[in-house]
Amino acid sequence: MGVSALLKRIELPHESRWINEDIRPVEAERRTWTFSSFHNFWLLINCTIATYLTGSSLIPLGLTWWQAIISIILGNIIATGALIASSLAGAYYHIGFPVFSRAVWGLWGSQFVIWNRIFLGIGYGFQSWVGGQCIYLILLSWDPDFATAIPNTIPASTGTTTAEFVCYIIFCVLSLPALWIRPHRIQLFFYISSAITLTFFLVLLIWSLATMGPDGFGSTLTNNAAIPATGGPNSTAWLMIYGTMSTIGAIAAGILNQNDFSRLAPRPAHAIWGQAFAFPLYSIIGSVIGILVTAATQNRLGGDAVWNPPTLFVALLEKDNTAGTRAAVFFAGLALSISQLGSNLPGNAIPGGLDLASVFPQWINIRRGAYIIALFSPVVNPWKLVNTATIFLTVLSGYGVFLAPMTGLMAAHYLIVCGSKVKVEDLYRGDKESIYWFNKGVNWRAPIAWIIGVVPCMPGFVAAVNTSITVSDGATELYYLNYLYGFLSSAAVHTFLHWAVPDKRLDAFVKDGMSARDLQRIYEGEGGEVVVAQNADENELEIEARTEMVRGKY
Repeated sequence: MGVSALLKRIELPHESRWINEDIRPVEAERRTWTFSSFHNFWLLINCTIATYLTGSSLIPLGLTWWQAIISIILGNIIATGALIASSLAGAYYHIGFPVFSRAVWGLWGSQFVIWNRIFLGIGYGFQSWVGGQCIYLILLSWDPDFATAIPNTIPASTGTTTAEFVCYIIFCVLSLPALWIRPHRIQLFFYISSAITLTFFLVLLIWSLATMGPDGFGSTLTNNAAIPATGGPNSTAWLMIYGTMSTIGAIAAGILNQNDFSRLAPRPAHAIWGQAFAFPLYSIIGSVIGILVTAATQNRLGGDAVWNPPTLFVALLEKDNTAGTRAAVFFAGLALSISQLGSNLPGNAIPGGLDLASVFPQWINIRRGAYIIALFSPVVNPWKLVNTATIFLTVLSGYGVFLAPMTGLMAAHYLIVCGSKVKVEDLYRGDKESIYWFNKGVNWRAPIAWIIGVVPCMPGFVAAVNTSITVSDGATELYYLNYLYGFLSSAAVHTFLHWAVPDKRLDAFVKDGMSARDLQRIYEGEGGEVVVAQNADENELEIEARTEMVRGKY
């Protein structure tokens, strides 16, 4: 079978180059994400091993426990603002991240930012690897000799063993049925997994504090490292700034694509308030639990600070191989496995699937896209990312260098350049008639603004990843500010370029006399509805705005 015949065979019915069922504006029937849905979503995303590690990894930098917590709180306050700003287009116009990116970058220019997010979606592999560590706990609780029962044929330089890799494969296979769930039908899965996740982390905290006994807290809470308060990138002030930006960087990918989920809200208030409350709350709780549990278990483990929960439970099992400990390790592994699945599905599989559906809408829907993400996720060698807490933190914070400018562009374009107005039907019209065609399908202002937000931080980023490279203190400090600098600088440049060299058709649409609120009512169904559909007979995109009530007024 030739390639063309294969593509014809897998082609989705009644779709085109710019639209399919999963990327069209969400109709009222699929707007099922209420306040509780967003609450459970962020509980699952933030009460995870990743958040646990992000918080506890700040202390090895030289910060005290309370300085780390301040950095976490400040980072989450800033991240909440960026999150809400980047989700408004979805909340009011019910379009996802890849579709709104067409308004910012142009119909073809959006491919750049969408592919960047697709590659980040392969972070599914990292979350699955951590899930494999949780499966490892379950098997170890059944047979404490499990690790040695399977002969290891993998070189030590890879950072894993055959037993661990088997557990990774088991978790990946068990995750496959969950990828079939469509976003608007995921509420039951959220309720169950979020209840289990929250219960586990609270029980973990209570157990670690209640059983601490005379051992007390370890050096995690009594760190007296002498570092200067100010005076350079190694001072307390700059390390706290770095910790703040790293906290944001850890969730930068989720901030960027939040329109994918805010589009499912029946009313904007569900998305805005559901996120404003739950996102910072559970991120702070998850990070603080990581610090407290690590400190409370440090002395009983010989003075070693064990940051990773699966590693912690393995160490406890090695010290006490009784039936009670094995039962505790089993339930811990089970709860952590559910937690990993609960965060991996909405955090990587669904966004990656939607992004692929927007790039290849004729052949890929969100389900197919999610399975493709899962299939290709091992290429990132996820076992390499979890060797130490510091490396993990560097990887996460590095995301912000590239994603913050993209998020700043989206926020500025929606709030300032377009005055909260979006012509939704033109996002699906792939020709010069669309106001988002700009110059040959590319809004040249966006890549210029993005480059200005990224390039100045690159020397510091390279030096952070490769410690053998030395850069100036100024370059390091700018990198420590990476998310804030990238977001604000790209937003400012994008706004300035649209003011200095406006696109005539976009500018005319923004100033056409209809207010943003009246336009939003159209797409909410209060004054009509927008229908974006494929004309199967003519094989062309038929776009019709049914706005009788509004047209009667304007």
